[in-house]
Amino acid sequence: MVGGALEASRQRGVEVMTAAAGSAGRTSVSLLLCALLASGGAYVLDDSGGLGREFDGIGAVSGGGATSRLLVNYPEPHRSEILDFLFKPNFGASLHILKVEIGGDGQTTDGTEPSHMHYALDENFFRGYEWWLMKEAKKRNPNIILMGLPWSFPGWLGKGFNWPYVNVQLTAYYVVSWILGAKHYHDLNIDYIGIWNERTFDTSYIKVLRKMLDSQGLQGVKIIASDNLWEPISSFMLQDPDLFEVIDVIGTIAWNLVASYYEELPYGRCGLMTAQEPWSGHYVVESPIWVSAHTTQFTQPGWYYLKTVGHLEKGGSYVALTDGLGNLTIIVETMSHSHSKCIRPFLPFYNVSAQLATFVLKGSFSGIPELQMWYTKLGEPSERVLFKQLDSLWLLDSNGTFTLELQEDELFTLTTLPTGRKGSYPLPPKSQPFPPVYKDNFNVDYPFFSEAPNFADQTGVFEYYMNPEDPGEHRFTLRQVLNQRPITWAADASSPISIIGDYQWTNLTISCDVYIETPEKGGVFIAGRVNKGGLLVRIAQGVFFWIFTNGLYRVTGDLAGWIVYSSGYVEVTAKKWYTLTLTIEGHLSSGKLNGKVLWENIHVKYPKNGWAAIGTQSFEFAQFDNFHVEVMR
Repeated sequence: MVGGALEASRQRGVEVMTAAAGSAGRTSVSLLLCALLASGGAYVLDDSGGLGREFDGIGAVSGGGATSRLLVNYPEPHRSEILDFLFKPNFGASLHILKVEIGGDGQTTDGTEPSHMHYALDENFFRGYEWWLMKEAKKRNPNIILMGLPWSFPGWLGKGFNWPYVNVQLTAYYVVSWILGAKHYHDLNIDYIGIWNERTFDTSYIKVLRKMLDSQGLQGVKIIASDNLWEPISSFMLQDPDLFEVIDVIGTIAWNLVASYYEELPYGRCGLMTAQEPWSGHYVVESPIWVSAHTTQFTQPGWYYLKTVGHLEKGGSYVALTDGLGNLTIIVETMSHSHSKCIRPFLPFYNVSAQLATFVLKGSFSGIPELQMWYTKLGEPSERVLFKQLDSLWLLDSNGTFTLELQEDELFTLTTLPTGRKGSYPLPPKSQPFPPVYKDNFNVDYPFFSEAPNFADQTGVFEYYMNPEDPGEHRFTLRQVLNQRPITWAADASSPISIIGDYQWTNLTISCDVYIETPEKGGVFIAGRVNKGGLLVRIAQGVFFWIFTNGLYRVTGDLAGWIVYSSGYVEVTAKKWYTLTLTIEGHLSSGKLNGKVLWENIHVKYPKNGWAAIGTQSFEFAQFDNFHVEVMR
């Protein structure tokens, strides 16, 4: 059988002796001619001297923060299609790793994610959507590696300080409880756990975390540190043998998995793909999905890099990996500087130019008869090619030598594996703006997710709530559930706020029933034209209509309350329902309390557009019901 396969490869190789990138419109150059024209030395791929480092896989982060917020609201089948492009093996990105944020109630870039322990005696392993996402990833790829990492922490761990290491035993207990809850309630085995994303590490905490993991039978959970730069953690490990012993990986990972948050929040559309319109079902399979596929579809964690890999003479790089069983995957890239920049770290300038690159297979790979070839070309839309399978490369009569004609912004994968596939679905629905009329009464008996659709918490946590004190109209509400500031990762505002809608909204009426639970010092607001969120939420401007239980109302031009348009007295008490109505049209705004005009024709200058929002004066309990927005044409 083997002899027959080799002979078949030889016969086909006579007909197809090319290293092609024909889908980009270039003329293929014969292997022999390429070899004669190639400048410089050939690039040797050889395992004779042993193998290099083990390959841990390719993955991405959901979180840091709330980056998958809108994904859970997508209707089927579009939600499952998006998940397939991310996780289904040999289909799209085919990710090997999923890293999720361990919600800590704080703002962590584009929103907040709820903690499984808002308070010391509170445990709930069904908040948020990361549990659901991990289970969906496991459904598609049972071998996917799961990681957890905190960004913020609930305030009770700090005991009054904005610091998670005040009591390292307590913080370790908190993190280990998340891992145990993942297994007990969701049958999810967490493979790796991190420390504190991009923030200071504490060596004693890392050691305590290892001991507590082991004491709970979690010896298989490995520790990643310090979720930041290589330094200074590597120096600490070299100086501290005990620390070296408990840390398994020094690492970071790609951010973010899917851009499923309002685009005008920080770093909009920075995911492997974009899914930010659950109301329409529209999503976009971006080029990073297929760039990832060049590696993920043709390798697996546990493969090994060859030692003979490196940079190309005129820019670009090549790597090669093997499973040790005869399979070989080679990835060649010539990405330009403009297509390689990331948020950080700074990328020094470099040039890439057209070149001929000759590769020589040696060692156990010298007899490989055939390599499958996949190709991507980035750049202008007219010349773009994403993850296209080309004719196979035949090597029997070339002594394991082949040459590629490389241009700028290209990727080639050459592999012995025949399993690659560019998955596809029918085109998703067309993009549509957020509905101009939107209502939510929050009447959900048993919500699958703890957060109401399309609300994106930017400070604080707003959750579905069943109100035992009101079995009537307001039995089911949305409640702000934090009464203590979290240990922050970013710049949480002083006032919890959740945004919703279309950033381009200008003229609109917002109404909402509100219930303040804190006597004397409590307060709530509704708002329109809110222009900032995420990391910048503290400086959000808009039109904010506040009422307080100390008998005041206020209209401000910002969340912080520095810009005061109007204020006065009003009869408001705690634990009573009120209806707030805010209308903004052009440069004028007005407000009603329980249907009666409280203030009107107040001139507002800036901003001209933004989201709608609800929120509270401080970290306090308050409820919202019968939310309604109507946009004026």
